[in-house]
Amino acid sequence: MPFSDHTFRYTPALRGKITPPDQSEMRFGLDRFDELDLQAIEEGWPTGWRMDHEKREANRQAVLAGRLDQDLWVFAYGSLIWDPAVQVDEYRYGSLPGWHRRFCMRLDGGRGTHDQPGLMAALDQGGHCDGVVFRIPSSLADQETQFMWRREMFSGSYQPVFLEVDTPQGVVEALVFLMDTTNNRYLPDVSLETSAQMIAVAEGNLGPNFTYLESLVRHLDELGLEDPEIRKLHARASEIRTSLFQFSK
Repeated sequence: MPFSDHTFRYTPALRGKITPPDQSEMRFGLDRFDELDLQAIEEGWPTGWRMDHEKREANRQAVLAGRLDQDLWVFAYGSLIWDPAVQVDEYRYGSLPGWHRRFCMRLDGGRGTHDQPGLMAALDQGGHCDGVVFRIPSSLADQETQFMWRREMFSGSYQPVFLEVDTPQGVVEALVFLMDTTNNRYLPDVSLETSAQMIAVAEGNLGPNFTYLESLVRHLDELGLEDPEIRKLHARASEIRTSLFQFSK
């Protein structure tokens, strides 16, 4: 499933830097849930750690009602930028007003554990967020959003809505996965210092939490996107990891 030549006509800097969907580990089926269900039992994870399949599909159908036969724009601010795991026809730079990128979601798996949780980037209210929007063609909207919902609504911690996103080619109405502030994973008042400490030490079966933050900063650099608060967080987490490594010696 390689990208077409025209996919990056407005974003040439992204060409060759986006993971094709057939190479993405984030494009998974229901069997992945079966594996994690077994792991949850073995490790004694708390109930409600993931969203039920029926509830997830009902959410997808409700959010996308009347839109599954249309082209679908999606706003990406984190790993969706460089690893969308879906088939994309077009990328544009985009800016979302009223929301900003922040590490405000507690991460109990993947790059954290229940005993030593990490943090995941999400969209929290206030400010604005610079990212990208990508377009899924109408003929693939139903198929591809099933993969997207398995990934983004895995635990049910996001609130998928449609919002207007500014692009150099004009405003588009895009699907946006906001932080669900009613979810128990939402951490609204974590300081930069506490966030940096959590990210610096957390690690799960997918690797260190810091690796995700570092990847985010690197990709923002490649895109030429500014986010001073994320850079401050990265700098402080780097300092903590350096000091921990030196101490461990």
